[in-house]
Amino acid sequence: MPPTTTPVAPTGVLLGSFEPGTPEWEEVRAGLTVTATEIAAIVGLSPWQSRFSLWHKKTGMPTPPFEPNPAAEWGVRLEDAVAKKYADEHPEVTLTKTGTWRHRDREWQRATPDRIGDDRLVEVKTAPFADGWGPSGTDQVPIHYRCQVTWQMDTLGYRRTDFGVLIGGCDYREYTVEYDETDAAMLRDAAQTFLHDVRHGNRPPIDGADATYQTIRVQPDGLEDVDVEIPFGTVCRWDDAYEAHHAATEKLTAVRGEVLDLIGNGKRAVCEGRRIAYRTVNDDGTTHALQPYRSTTA
Repeated sequence: MPPTTTPVAPTGVLLGSFEPGTPEWEEVRAGLTVTATEIAAIVGLSPWQSRFSLWHKKTGMPTPPFEPNPAAEWGVRLEDAVAKKYADEHPEVTLTKTGTWRHRDREWQRATPDRIGDDRLVEVKTAPFADGWGPSGTDQVPIHYRCQVTWQMDTLGYRRTDFGVLIGGCDYREYTVEYDETDAAMLRDAAQTFLHDVRHGNRPPIDGADATYQTIRVQPDGLEDVDVEIPFGTVCRWDDAYEAHHAATEKLTAVRGEVLDLIGNGKRAVCEGRRIAYRTVNDDGTTHALQPYRSTTA
């Protein structure tokens, strides 16, 4: 187990350690605050939240409930194991498992790093695929994680974050991201603008993120048998989008059929060393599904 002594952060104030999902954990993240996992949504770079969905959460409006998934579950289960691997690789670093911090001057700026290691923060991640992750030893991490650790470093006052990452269950990699004041200032400005919009009821525009659509879905609380007139411009975009979707669906179905036909009884479709798709089968050998590989390094 990592040491439990409280580290001293240059610009951070420790608020406490809270179990994710508990009322205490929710309280320290609620209201007019911005956490490290929220900042990417504010600048439109989060794969899980949108500025629109986060605005609704911060204003107390309905938002969809969190839906557990296997990737999130195994990320939690494997966190200690991956952290132990990082510790084994860096015996010179003393890792401390810590809690939620705020900036000493900006009370609204919050962060919960995975570990603190002497002169650095350490983030522990798992990923099913290598999408967005560069070669081990570089600073090439997915952009939403770069936002997260920049916010954490800016909150606590550290200038380096190491990543220990387990990809696909067996590919361990490490990355180092250095603090960038320009990036940090941009994120702070975006966060302050967002909080101003929350205070003054300025709802963000509707965007194409699934989180935005799911948030809109939970706003109604009933059904009235009435017709609602909508703008002609919206109808034009509706028609254009559905026509494009139909055409793209036909093209995708055609190329999926072509790939499946080329595979025949094989398992994988490859091209010059790159895995393109794989075939799963029913008990009688017929095709159950054709699935794309998510990464060129899979």
